[in-house]
Amino acid sequence: MPGDDRLLETFVELADTLTDDFDVIDFLHLLVDRCVELLDVEAAGLLLADQHGRLQLVATSNEQVRLLELFQLQNDEGPCLDAFARSERVSDPDLTTAGGRWPRFAAAATHNGFAAVDALPMRLRGEVIGALNLFRTLPGDLTDTALRTACALVDVATIGLIQERSIRHQEVLTEQLQAALNNRVVIEQAKGYTAHHLAIDMDRAFAALRGYARSHNLKLSALAHSVVAGDIIPRELLRTSTKPGGPPR
Repeated sequence: MPGDDRLLETFVELADTLTDDFDVIDFLHLLVDRCVELLDVEAAGLLLADQHGRLQLVATSNEQVRLLELFQLQNDEGPCLDAFARSERVSDPDLTTAGGRWPRFAAAATHNGFAAVDALPMRLRGEVIGALNLFRTLPGDLTDTALRTACALVDVATIGLIQERSIRHQEVLTEQLQAALNNRVVIEQAKGYTAHHLAIDMDRAFAALRGYARSHNLKLSALAHSVVAGDIIPRELLRTSTKPGGPPR
């Protein structure tokens, strides 16, 4: 695993949710990206509950996992759904033998090259707001150190989300998460639009959107709306220099 300095930096970033420009979507992408970087996993996906208590896809580390998570939701089976429903960790160290547990999900996951999975609920006391999936390409259990780190990252992110909303006295948590999910739809539209017009894959399109948003001090959701509305053309996203007077991020 990477050094302690990188891990401490991640905890600080996940705890810092009280800034004026806090962006839920970017925050959750930070969580999945750092899980892949810091843990012994190849991919991660995160689902949040909407205002009706149904899980929705919010963030993934790559396009392959995005499609797999959507498949999980469409077929109403998989580790994230179980972790959310039970409010406890759900894992399988060998997905080739998980056909009796999740027949469709296990087949899809192994087809995409994943051999093991862990799902952790995002919970604070009795409140569960989502679940995080961690995928590995080799069978076996997560190490104790990786599991403790994963649980700590999820806990800090969950506390940060709930704390940010409680302190600001804005809408209730479920309504805010619904707004984030609505923004996610626009982000997916912008990603597809960008990929088509620049003739690049979806992962590179998202990287361009995120890089432009960060270097221009924009919220990812606001940038996505501008791209979909035609206010920013896709090739502009390749220009990641900061605005005059704006610090790089």
